[in-house]
Amino acid sequence: MHNVQLSASIVDRVTARRGGLHVFPTIMPARTALIVVDLQNGFMAPGAVCELPLAREIVPNVNRLSAATRAAGGMVVFLHQTFRPEDLVSWSTFFDHFSTPGRKQALLEAFTPGSEGHALWPALVVDKDDVLVNKNRFGAFVPGSSNLHEILQQHGIDTLIITGTATNVCCESTARDAMMMNYKVFFVSDGNATFADAEHNATLNAMAHGFCDVIETDEMLGLIKQVSAQRSAA
Repeated sequence: MHNVQLSASIVDRVTARRGGLHVFPTIMPARTALIVVDLQNGFMAPGAVCELPLAREIVPNVNRLSAATRAAGGMVVFLHQTFRPEDLVSWSTFFDHFSTPGRKQALLEAFTPGSEGHALWPALVVDKDDVLVNKNRFGAFVPGSSNLHEILQQHGIDTLIITGTATNVCCESTARDAMMMNYKVFFVSDGNATFADAEHNATLNAMAHGFCDVIETDEMLGLIKQVSAQRSAA
């Protein structure tokens, strides 16, 4: 698990701006979706083309958050990084300049629908009512990347909880755009993972500064369960 460290200067700055580190004091579970970003074999399996070993360690937290979100009446969405031959053309900047020819082919093979790499990591608990969404860019809200926004709007979702991998690539890209599309966004500090602590913490600091409520799993669970308990008491 990552050693999470928010910069003291960031904490001081955002506290002065808005009165505290946390942004959203409560949530409405029925309007909330847990977004699980790219926890697929192609990122999780030992020796996989995009293996991130620390991503395997966040799975228990993701499962806990998924169970609590479902129980509270919220939505759980699993994003799948997806590449097809046409993406090599429409996103040639990435494939031709940020990958060797060999890696480009390996990415295509790993993340083509139906491949082992495209499938979700088997330790994830997936419910029959959960939503599976393919995306062909790092961020799920990039125009043409996926139909995530349309699905969320159809279900009246205005709050997102971001988990998954990689913290500083697909998770950060999705979270940034979500906030600017007027979603309330929680970014789970011990529910996201990338290659190294420095990269992980750099994203957490950027998210806390102006995009998301950066929160630990146990704190997030507390918010969800608090609202659920109040609803049951009523």
